[in-house]
Amino acid sequence: MRIGFVKDWRLIASIAAAHVLLFVTFSDQDIFWYIYTAANLFFMSISIISEPIDDQQKTNSFMMYGLLSGAILYALFAVGFWVMSVLPLSVSTHVSAIYAQFTPQFVWHYIVLVLIFIPGEELFWRGFVQKRLSYYMNEWASAFIASALFGSVFLYSGQWIWVIAAFCAGLFWGGLYIWKKSIPMLIISHLIFDLLLIVFLPLG
Repeated sequence: MRIGFVKDWRLIASIAAAHVLLFVTFSDQDIFWYIYTAANLFFMSISIISEPIDDQQKTNSFMMYGLLSGAILYALFAVGFWVMSVLPLSVSTHVSAIYAQFTPQFVWHYIVLVLIFIPGEELFWRGFVQKRLSYYMNEWASAFIASALFGSVFLYSGQWIWVIAAFCAGLFWGGLYIWKKSIPMLIISHLIFDLLLIVFLPLG
Protein backbone atom coordinates (compact mmCIF):
# COMPACT_ATOMS: atom_id res chain seq x y z
CA MET A 1 0.00 0.00 0.00
CA ARG A 2 1.36 3.39 -1.01
CA ILE A 3 0.52 6.48 1.04
CA GLY A 4 0.55 8.81 -1.94
CA PHE A 5 -3.15 9.46 -1.44
CA VAL A 6 -2.27 11.84 1.42
CA LYS A 7 -0.77 14.10 -1.26
CA ASP A 8 -3.84 13.82 -3.48
CA TRP A 9 -5.17 17.24 -2.59
CA ARG A 10 -8.38 16.90 -4.58
CA LEU A 11 -9.28 13.65 -2.82
CA ILE A 12 -8.42 14.95 0.66
CA ALA A 13 -10.13 18.31 0.11
CA SER A 14 -13.26 16.65 -1.28
CA ILE A 15 -13.57 14.29 1.69
CA ALA A 16 -13.07 17.21 4.08
CA ALA A 17 -15.72 19.19 2.20
CA ALA A 18 -18.09 16.21 2.43
CA HIS A 19 -17.71 16.23 6.21
CA VAL A 20 -18.36 19.96 6.42
CA LEU A 21 -21.41 19.70 4.17
CA LEU A 22 -22.86 16.75 6.08
CA PHE A 23 -22.21 18.47 9.41
CA VAL A 24 -24.25 21.43 8.18
CA THR A 25 -26.85 19.11 6.61
CA PHE A 26 -27.60 17.41 9.91
CA SER A 27 -27.32 20.55 12.04
CA ASP A 28 -30.96 21.42 11.44
CA GLN A 29 -33.63 18.98 10.28
CA ASP A 30 -35.49 21.81 8.53
CA ILE A 31 -32.64 22.36 6.07
CA PHE A 32 -31.71 18.71 5.51
CA TRP A 33 -33.26 18.36 2.06
CA TYR A 34 -31.85 21.67 0.83
CA ILE A 35 -28.28 21.22 2.04
CA TYR A 36 -28.01 17.54 1.17
CA THR A 37 -29.22 18.38 -2.34
CA ALA A 38 -26.44 20.97 -2.60
CA ALA A 39 -23.94 18.49 -1.14
CA ASN A 40 -24.77 15.86 -3.73
CA LEU A 41 -24.60 18.37 -6.56
CA PHE A 42 -21.09 19.10 -5.31
CA PHE A 43 -20.35 15.36 -5.15
CA MET A 44 -21.52 14.91 -8.73
CA SER A 45 -19.55 17.89 -10.00
CA ILE A 46 -16.22 16.97 -8.39
CA SER A 47 -16.61 13.38 -9.55
CA ILE A 48 -17.41 14.22 -13.16
CA ILE A 49 -14.54 16.69 -13.54
CA SER A 50 -12.05 14.42 -11.76
CA GLU A 51 -12.64 10.91 -13.12
CA PRO A 52 -14.28 9.35 -16.19
CA ILE A 53 -17.50 7.53 -15.35
CA ASP A 54 -16.93 3.79 -15.54
CA ASP A 55 -19.55 1.95 -17.57
CA GLN A 56 -18.15 -1.40 -18.69
CA GLN A 57 -21.52 -3.18 -18.89
CA LYS A 58 -24.15 -3.26 -21.61
CA THR A 59 -27.51 -1.73 -20.76
CA ASN A 60 -29.32 -5.06 -20.32
CA SER A 61 -26.51 -6.32 -18.10
CA PHE A 62 -26.27 -3.34 -15.76
CA MET A 63 -30.05 -3.12 -15.49
CA MET A 64 -30.35 -6.79 -14.53
CA TYR A 65 -27.48 -6.72 -12.04
CA GLY A 66 -28.68 -3.40 -10.66
CA LEU A 67 -32.22 -4.65 -10.05
CA LEU A 68 -31.10 -7.94 -8.52
CA SER A 69 -28.37 -6.46 -6.33
CA GLY A 70 -30.66 -3.73 -5.01
CA ALA A 71 -33.25 -6.32 -3.99
CA ILE A 72 -30.57 -8.58 -2.47
CA LEU A 73 -29.12 -5.72 -0.41
CA TYR A 74 -32.59 -4.84 0.89
CA ALA A 75 -33.14 -8.49 1.87
CA LEU A 76 -29.80 -8.52 3.71
CA PHE A 77 -30.76 -5.35 5.57
CA ALA A 78 -34.16 -6.80 6.47
CA VAL A 79 -32.52 -9.92 7.91
CA GLY A 80 -29.94 -7.80 9.72
CA PHE A 81 -32.67 -5.61 11.18
CA TRP A 82 -34.57 -8.66 12.42
CA VAL A 83 -31.44 -10.14 14.02
CA MET A 84 -30.44 -6.87 15.67
CA SER A 85 -34.00 -6.29 16.89
CA VAL A 86 -33.78 -9.30 19.20
CA LEU A 87 -30.65 -7.84 20.80
CA PRO A 88 -30.80 -5.14 23.52
CA LEU A 89 -29.68 -2.38 21.15
CA SER A 90 -32.90 -0.36 20.70
CA VAL A 91 -32.47 -0.73 16.95
CA SER A 92 -36.18 -0.29 16.23
CA THR A 93 -36.19 2.99 18.14
CA HIS A 94 -33.25 4.36 16.17
CA VAL A 95 -34.63 3.22 12.82
CA SER A 96 -38.05 4.68 13.60
CA ALA A 97 -36.42 8.00 14.52
CA ILE A 98 -34.59 8.12 11.18
CA TYR A 99 -37.78 7.42 9.26
CA ALA A 100 -39.67 10.03 11.27
CA GLN A 101 -37.08 12.73 10.68
CA PHE A 102 -35.87 12.07 7.14
CA THR A 103 -38.54 10.22 5.13
CA PRO A 104 -39.48 12.24 2.01
CA GLN A 105 -42.60 14.34 2.59
CA PHE A 106 -43.06 16.24 -0.67
CA VAL A 107 -42.90 15.38 -4.36
CA TRP A 108 -39.69 17.35 -4.81
CA HIS A 109 -38.07 15.26 -2.06
CA TYR A 110 -38.61 12.12 -4.13
CA ILE A 111 -37.35 13.88 -7.25
CA VAL A 112 -34.05 14.94 -5.68
CA LEU A 113 -33.69 11.55 -3.99
CA VAL A 114 -33.83 9.78 -7.35
CA LEU A 115 -32.10 12.33 -9.58
CA ILE A 116 -29.50 13.85 -7.23
CA PHE A 117 -28.97 11.97 -3.94
CA ILE A 118 -28.54 8.48 -5.37
CA PRO A 119 -26.39 9.38 -8.41
CA GLY A 120 -24.39 11.84 -6.31
CA GLU A 121 -23.51 9.27 -3.64
CA GLU A 122 -22.50 6.62 -6.16
CA LEU A 123 -20.51 8.95 -8.38
CA PHE A 124 -18.65 10.40 -5.41
CA TRP A 125 -18.08 7.54 -2.97
CA ARG A 126 -17.53 4.77 -5.50
CA GLY A 127 -16.74 6.55 -8.76
CA PHE A 128 -14.39 9.10 -7.23
CA VAL A 129 -13.24 8.27 -3.68
CA GLN A 130 -12.96 4.49 -4.05
CA LYS A 131 -11.52 4.75 -7.55
CA ARG A 132 -8.99 7.36 -6.50
CA LEU A 133 -7.92 5.29 -3.48
CA SER A 134 -7.44 2.27 -5.75
CA TYR A 135 -4.55 4.12 -7.39
CA TYR A 136 -2.64 3.82 -4.12
CA MET A 137 -3.72 0.41 -2.73
CA ASN A 138 -5.43 -2.79 -3.78
CA GLU A 139 -9.06 -2.60 -4.81
CA TRP A 140 -10.52 -4.29 -1.74
CA ALA A 141 -8.61 -2.03 0.63
CA SER A 142 -9.87 0.98 -1.31
CA ALA A 143 -13.45 -0.34 -1.09
CA PHE A 144 -13.14 -0.81 2.68
CA ILE A 145 -11.68 2.64 3.31
CA ALA A 146 -14.15 4.36 0.97
CA SER A 147 -17.01 2.58 2.76
CA ALA A 148 -15.67 3.67 6.15
CA LEU A 149 -15.44 7.25 4.89
CA PHE A 150 -18.98 6.99 3.50
CA GLY A 151 -20.24 5.83 6.87
CA SER A 152 -18.26 8.45 8.76
CA VAL A 153 -20.13 11.42 7.29
CA PHE A 154 -23.34 10.08 8.85
CA LEU A 155 -21.86 10.43 12.33
CA TYR A 156 -23.36 13.92 12.30
CA SER A 157 -26.86 12.43 12.12
CA GLY A 158 -26.46 11.28 15.72
CA GLN A 159 -27.72 7.82 14.74
CA TRP A 160 -25.08 5.08 15.05
CA ILE A 161 -27.28 2.69 13.07
CA TRP A 162 -27.09 5.02 10.06
CA VAL A 163 -23.28 4.96 10.21
CA ILE A 164 -23.25 1.15 10.26
CA ALA A 165 -25.87 0.92 7.51
CA ALA A 166 -23.92 3.28 5.24
CA PHE A 167 -20.69 1.37 5.86
CA CYS A 168 -22.31 -1.99 5.07
CA ALA A 169 -24.10 -0.68 1.98
CA GLY A 170 -20.85 0.96 0.90
CA LEU A 171 -19.01 -2.36 1.15
CA PHE A 172 -21.73 -4.06 -0.90
CA TRP A 173 -21.70 -1.45 -3.65
CA GLY A 174 -17.93 -1.16 -3.47
CA GLY A 175 -17.65 -4.89 -4.13
CA LEU A 176 -20.06 -4.60 -7.05
CA TYR A 177 -17.98 -1.75 -8.43
CA ILE A 178 -14.83 -3.86 -8.30
CA TRP A 179 -16.65 -6.73 -9.98
CA LYS A 180 -18.53 -4.93 -12.76
CA LYS A 181 -16.97 -1.46 -13.05
CA SER A 182 -20.31 0.14 -13.82
CA ILE A 183 -21.52 3.29 -12.10
CA PRO A 184 -24.93 3.13 -13.89
CA MET A 185 -25.41 -0.36 -12.42
CA LEU A 186 -24.65 0.97 -8.93
CA ILE A 187 -27.12 3.81 -9.40
CA ILE A 188 -29.87 1.34 -10.38
CA SER A 189 -28.95 -0.90 -7.43
CA HIS A 190 -29.02 2.05 -5.03
CA LEU A 191 -32.33 3.23 -6.50
CA ILE A 192 -34.03 -0.15 -6.02
CA PHE A 193 -32.64 -0.45 -2.50
CA ASP A 194 -33.82 3.03 -1.50
CA LEU A 195 -37.28 2.58 -3.02
CA LEU A 196 -37.75 -0.67 -1.11
CA LEU A 197 -36.29 0.69 2.12
CA ILE A 198 -37.96 4.09 2.11
CA VAL A 199 -41.12 3.82 0.02
CA PHE A 200 -42.46 0.30 -0.42
CA LEU A 201 -41.18 -1.87 2.44
CA PRO A 202 -39.77 0.33 5.21
CA LEU A 203 -38.25 -1.47 8.18
CA GLY A 204 -39.34 -1.02 11.76
